[in-house]
Amino acid sequence: MPRLDPDEIGLHSIRPKHGSRKAPKRLGRGKGTGTGKTAGRGHKGYGSRSGSKRKAAYEGGQNPLFMRMRKMRGATKKQSMPIGPFRTHTQPVNVSDLDARFEAGAEVTPETLRAAGLATRKHPVKVLGRGDISTKLTVRAHAFSGSAKEKIEAAGGTCEVIKANTSPARGAQSLSRQSRSSD
Repeated sequence: MPRLDPDEIGLHSIRPKHGSRKAPKRLGRGKGTGTGKTAGRGHKGYGSRSGSKRKAAYEGGQNPLFMRMRKMRGATKKQSMPIGPFRTHTQPVNVSDLDARFEAGAEVTPETLRAAGLATRKHPVKVLGRGDISTKLTVRAHAFSGSAKEKIEAAGGTCEVIKANTSPARGAQSLSRQSRSSD
């Protein structure tokens, strides 16, 4: 297409760049197209039927990965099904970030971390030991790595482990089980 003069450029002359748009593949339109008759679906079988979809994690009848994995019970165990909805999530926060964002003597909680932009998700917070810390802080989090705990205490601060709020769906069931077993 020849270049347009500046006078001719307008909404009426806008079109996609040559080669950026591709016509859809026309299936089942004769032998010469290469996708005639069976339209690229092959002969018979589940994939040739209308409405067929590839199931996620389906491996053609072979025992799928999530069934081959070990099955340790308990929703809060990291070992129990390390894939999918059973995985336990934590938000990592490094001690260098604490040193940069909080002043000496401050109390660090998941709420103050959220306000500082460090732990924005609703998952439990785990403090990790990357970097150095020189300020004395009182840190309350759901978990601490060994090196993070050492560095915070060496700087004169304290580490307090708080209990994670469990989700209402699974957490309520596990809490009710615990209360029954303790009675």
